[in-house]
Formats: sequence, C-alpha cells, structure tokens
Amino acid sequence: MGALDYLSNFCTVTSTRTKQKAMQTTEIKVRMDCDGCERRVRNAVSSIKGVKSVEVNRKESRVVVRGYVDPKKVLKRVRSTGKVRAQFWPYVEQHLV
Repeated sequence: MGALDYLSNFCTVTSTRTKQKAMQTTEIKVRMDCDGCERRVRNAVSSIKGVKSVEVNRKESRVVVRGYVDPKKVLKRVRSTGKVRAQFWPYVEQHLV
C-alpha cells in the first residue's frame, strides 16, 4: 500500500466542471426591412456559442432563439448589428403607454 499512496500524490485530478446553462427560448422584436437585415441578424445570433436554432419571421418582426444562452447576450448581439431598438418580445407598445 505504501507505493500506491506515494504514486497517488503525483496523480491528482482537479474537477473544473462548470454549471451548464438551462435551455432557453428567447423571443426578440426587431424590425427587419430587407433580406440583408434578416441575414445579418440571423448570422449574428447563430454565431453565439450554445445556440441550437434561430427562427426569423420578418413579417412579425420576430426572432426566436433556442439554446443554452443568456437572453441578455442574445439581445446585445442583435443590437450590435445596428438594430438598437430591438427588445424582448413581450414588449409594451409605445403609443399604449
């Protein structure tokens, strides 16, 4: 047993396990007028690590992102494409307030 105890001092395992984010569905309202706008938003969101699917509906001005991502990070990435007025989907209409 002495040899095993001696060798075990050299073989240490450190666990760097990180907590995985939960699967999220993020819906964002973002105005897209053309194919270029739609493509820019889709490509920007698709490149985020953890994104599993992206659905873009230009008629409804809606982007649905599913994956292991932070919703705030998705919104920030959409805004980085120049769509600074993007907001989470359950939004309040400006003229109703």
